[in-house]
Amino acid sequence: MLQQAQIEQFQRDGFLLVENVMGPEQLSALRHQLENWVDESRAYTDAYGETIDGRARFDIDPSDHDADHPALRRVSSPTEISKAYFDTALKSDMAYMAGQLIGGNGTRFHHSKVNAKLPHTATTVKWHQDFAFTPHTNDDMITALLMVGEVTAENGPLQVIPGSHKGELFNHWQDGRFSGKVEDWVEAQQCQNYVSCTGAAGSVCFMHTRLLHASGANHTPLPRYLFISVYAAEDAVALSDNPLPSVHQGQLVYGLESGQVRMTANQLKMPQKPKGASFFVQQAGLELA
Repeated sequence: MLQQAQIEQFQRDGFLLVENVMGPEQLSALRHQLENWVDESRAYTDAYGETIDGRARFDIDPSDHDADHPALRRVSSPTEISKAYFDTALKSDMAYMAGQLIGGNGTRFHHSKVNAKLPHTATTVKWHQDFAFTPHTNDDMITALLMVGEVTAENGPLQVIPGSHKGELFNHWQDGRFSGKVEDWVEAQQCQNYVSCTGAAGSVCFMHTRLLHASGANHTPLPRYLFISVYAAEDAVALSDNPLPSVHQGQLVYGLESGQVRMTANQLKMPQKPKGASFFVQQAGLELA
């Protein structure tokens, strides 16, 4: 599905934007389900629902949410409660493309979530690297971000630092706790010349999990909806608990089983799993170690 030039671009830059990965019918199903979840969130004042590890499935921004102005910001492991999201994460062209980019024998599904930025909401994501949350024996891992609706330069797009996946794995601990973000000096020195990943609904941004990235608030009337699925090489074995565990973790989505474990040289401090509904509480400093 991907051309060799696209694969080489991903290897060079650490991210690749592909348009028209999902068709109108698939997008309509995803959008309808997500809008139902947003409407449901109006009835709650705190995180709600339950995933397989007992944490809340639906996370709202407590500083910015009410019935008239919903601020649902995360749906964890939506593949467990929606066929449309399951099919998209595990059986779609998106999963196949992730397998092509990872290469090797095969690719496994690791976890998924919806990250939403509803109109005029304050939710932001601070600079970080996904691999710091999900260390494995090797780092052939991809985060695929499907744009369920249009993503513009103004409604809180993903911001990335091209080529940073080839650099250092930075510290994501501050003051004795896992903060889920890089230190201030890294942001000042490494994260200023970013590229915003924008596109029409149905586009996917494939991102290496070592890539430095962030996103700002949505100050527009247009919601920003991303369905995010993470994939790992089938010979990569997790070294820490899945921060968003799912009954579908480990399912092969591309290629074949090798029966092998491959290791690459990486060094980082192991992450802490959030006690709350999502890593937003860690980045905001609301969880103590």
